Amino acid sequence: MEQKLFSKDFTLVVIGQIISLFGNATLRFALPLYLLNLTGSSALYGTVMACAFIPSILLSPVGGIVADRVNKRNVMVILDFFTAAVILVFFLLMDGGNIVVLLTATLMLLYGIAGAYQPSVQASIPALAAPGNIMAANSIINTISSFSSLTGPVLGGILYSAYGIKPVLWVCMVCFVLSAVMEVFIQIPFQRPASEGSIWKIVKADMTESIRFIRRDKPVIGKTLLVVCGINLFLSAMIIVALPYLVTEVFALEASQANRLYGYAQGALAAGGLAGGIGAGIFARKLSIQKAGSLITASALCIFPIAAVLILFSSGMVNYLVLTVCCFIIMILSTVFTVQMMSFMQAETPQNLTGKVIAVALTIAMCAQPLGNALYGVLFEFCEGYEYAVVLFSGVTSLVIAVRAGSIFRNFR
Repeated sequence: MEQKLFSKDFTLVVIGQIISLFGNATLRFALPLYLLNLTGSSALYGTVMACAFIPSILLSPVGGIVADRVNKRNVMVILDFFTAAVILVFFLLMDGGNIVVLLTATLMLLYGIAGAYQPSVQASIPALAAPGNIMAANSIINTISSFSSLTGPVLGGILYSAYGIKPVLWVCMVCFVLSAVMEVFIQIPFQRPASEGSIWKIVKADMTESIRFIRRDKPVIGKTLLVVCGINLFLSAMIIVALPYLVTEVFALEASQANRLYGYAQGALAAGGLAGGIGAGIFARKLSIQKAGSLITASALCIFPIAAVLILFSSGMVNYLVLTVCCFIIMILSTVFTVQMMSFMQAETPQNLTGKVIAVALTIAMCAQPLGNALYGVLFEFCEGYEYAVVLFSGVTSLVIAVRAGSIFRNFR
C-alpha cells in the first residue's frame, strides 16, 4: 500500500515550518534594518552582520550531529521556544542600555539558532516520508523556505514602515510560540545511537577527514571552494550591505517609504532565488560545470549598471529600480551557480563522505561572508558621497574572479 506524503506528522512539520520560517525571515529583515535606521552607519551595520554570521557558521555542523543523536522533535520545539524567549528579552531591554550591543547579541543568538535548527528539519524528512516521497517532501520544505524568504521581508517591511519595530517583534514571537506548540504533537521515530564520544570530537574528526579528502583526492573541489569564497567575499557581501544602506540612507527617499521599498527589494531577491532554483531544475541537463564561469561573469556584469545610475542619476526611485532589478538577476544567476556547485561536489564525492564534505564545504564558503560584510560596511562609510566607487570595486574584483574561474571550470572533466 502506497504511503501518503501528507501524513499527520509531516503535515504538522509543514505547518510549523510555514509559521517558523515566516517569523524568522521577518525578524532577520527587521532587526538589521532597525539598527541601520538608528545609527545610519554602514560600518556598524556591516560589523554587526559579520558578528551575526559567526555562530551560524560554527553551529551548522554541530546541528547536523545533534539531529542524529537527539529526538529531532525536541530540538525543533526547544529552539522555537528559545527563539521566542530571545525576542521577548530583546523587547523588554530595548528601551534601556546599549541598543547596539543588545542587537548584536540578539542577532548572533538568532543566526546561531537557525544554523542549529534547520538540520533537524531536514533530518526528520526521511523518518516521516516513504522512500518514494522523500524528493517531493524535500521540495515542499525548500519551497516553503523560499516562499517565506519572499513574503517575510515584504510583509515585515510594510508592518515596520507603518508601525515600527515593536509590533514586528510581537508578530514574530507569536509565530515561534505557535510553531513550537504545533511541533509538540509531532511523532518522529527515534532510536538513540551508540555513543561515539563528544559532539566536538565528532565534528573535529569529520572536518579532518573531509579536508584530507579535498586536499589529497579531489583538489578540484578545493578550487571550486576558493571561487565560491571569492564571490561571497566581493559580490554577495556587497549586495547584503549595499541594498539596505543605499535604499534607506543614500537614495533620496522618505524614511518610511525607503523601509517599505527595502522590504520589496528583499522580496525580489528571494523571488530571484526561487526563479533560479526552478530554472536550474528545468535546464539541469544543459548546465555543465564547464560553463559555470559564464554565470559568475554575467553576475559581475550586473554590478556595473548599479554604479552607472549612482553616477548619472539623482532620482532615488530610478536608482532603486535599477538596483532591485540587477540584484534580482544576480540572485537568479547565483542560485543556478550554487546548484551547479552543489551537484558537482555531490558527483565528485563518495556516498559515505558526501554529508561530511558538503558540511565542511558550506562552512568554508560561509566564512568569507562575515569578512565581506565588515569590509563593505567600512568601505561604504569611508566613501560616503562616492558610493559608486565601492560598487565599481565590487564589479571589477568579481569580474577578475569570474575570468579566472572560467579558465578553471573549463578544464574540469
